Amino acid sequence: MAEESKESRSQARLAAAAERKALAEAAAKKARKSRVLVSLAVISPILLVVIVGVSISLVKSKVDSTVAAPSVASKVDGYGLVFNDTAKPQIDVWEDFQCPACKTFEDANGAQVRELAQNGKARVVYHALSFLGAESVILANASACSADEGKFLDFHDYLFKNQKPENSGYWGLSRLTAAGVAVGLNQSTFEACVKSGKYAKWVENIAADGAKSNVNQTPTVLINGKEIDRNAGAYIDTALFKKALADAGVK
Repeated sequence: MAEESKESRSQARLAAAAERKALAEAAAKKARKSRVLVSLAVISPILLVVIVGVSISLVKSKVDSTVAAPSVASKVDGYGLVFNDTAKPQIDVWEDFQCPACKTFEDANGAQVRELAQNGKARVVYHALSFLGAESVILANASACSADEGKFLDFHDYLFKNQKPENSGYWGLSRLTAAGVAVGLNQSTFEACVKSGKYAKWVENIAADGAKSNVNQTPTVLINGKEIDRNAGAYIDTALFKKALADAGVK
């Protein structure tokens, strides 16, 4: 009888613990959902058109070849933005504009990649991912708008140098437009492109291609299709990254 009572109390404690865990997980899930809704509410309502289908953009498994894309986007390279189309070797940079680790990579090695994109010594392909949610989609769309005017590299660098906390609502239309003007974009043209979410579907294509290519973290940098050694420090060490480029034949 005592054994039964002891076992019953034990089972009751386990059941209570399981219930508390379930309640805690439900509360955490609700809190995460609330944070997303708050971030969407903070973002300018006129940009909500860009966010429609954000959840799809994060899990979509097929690309749509009919969507609008910047003129320098490549259907061969997962809709990434291509510089020096016929050059070799090829460098693929997969990034999310909100990703802190991507900013670390850019601070250390972005200038080297940009130089290669500008001097024609490598084929550089930038893939704007949207792992981190609504504002990632907005920023990726805006980067495509900047590419229309040949200012992607400038805009790309500006966003990383001025990176803000994830989905904080900071990048509303007025601040994005100001960023565009700061790098030399035509205010009305750029603003209209951002406001309409012209390239939001293109952003979905990049997300889908990233999933297909097993890109599951940012940044991911490939040289001739092979990822640089993440454990060796090349992502954060300028000298090691330069060596990785040299080993691939980049002079």
